[in-house]
Amino acid sequence: MITIDTTLRRALEVSGRDLILTLDPALQGLPETAHGGSVLAVFDALAEVAAPREVSGTYHRRVPLGVPLALQQAREESAHTFALSDPSSKNVLVEGRVMLGVNGEGAADGAASDSRLPLPVSRTCFACGTDNDLGLRARLGFDDDTVGATWEPRPPFRRADGTLAPAALTTLLDEAAFWLGALATGESGMTTELRVSLHRPAPFGAVITVSGSRAAVRPRGDDPRYQETSIVAYADGRIVATARIVFVAVRGAARRLVTGMLAMNDPACVQRVFPAYTR
Repeated sequence: MITIDTTLRRALEVSGRDLILTLDPALQGLPETAHGGSVLAVFDALAEVAAPREVSGTYHRRVPLGVPLALQQAREESAHTFALSDPSSKNVLVEGRVMLGVNGEGAADGAASDSRLPLPVSRTCFACGTDNDLGLRARLGFDDDTVGATWEPRPPFRRADGTLAPAALTTLLDEAAFWLGALATGESGMTTELRVSLHRPAPFGAVITVSGSRAAVRPRGDDPRYQETSIVAYADGRIVATARIVFVAVRGAARRLVTGMLAMNDPACVQRVFPAYTR
């Protein structure tokens, strides 16, 4: 069985003095784009830090799949830093950091809601894709108060030491942030600034609950396209990860996304999130 850890290792190769990253298509988020949570997982895997830590990334451009990308890594006193770039254009796609220590544990509001309405799914997304053999196949939902999910770990996310691969947590948190932003704006877009604190390892057998408050979503004063979100992940009732993630709405981007979603979701499910694109 191919695991997420194996997939991330295979994505990396050394070419001379350079590190090359070629992301597997199974790590897709938006069409033809790597899921933000999977890119964070690459940084975390390279840092090889077992202690509580913050994994962060600033996303400047879309990260393509199946394309060799240049990855630079440096070590500072208490942090690993990364720069992922496109060799053909020299553009930096993502700047990342893995830093020792975490700030607080977040609010303990992770109770699952039986009244949540389902959010749309796709076939190929790393987080929710129904046909993605490597993916989480998570089912997120929302109500008046929260966006979240209760997820039972799948075999590809089991690590050799019996814990849950951190890629599952970074992806679930990023996915919840996307939907918090989409519900707040009625638009699709992307997550651009991700800060995920990994407080402790989660045992593989534990059910994971992810919850983000809709009331806590805040537009940035200087540019209301940017929505600041916060999300918490629990394993057996204990906080294992928290995140602060910025979503940017891209006007009109939902049009293409909705076309694919309507092919496999109840139209009412899609309309609840993107009403301007389903009339």
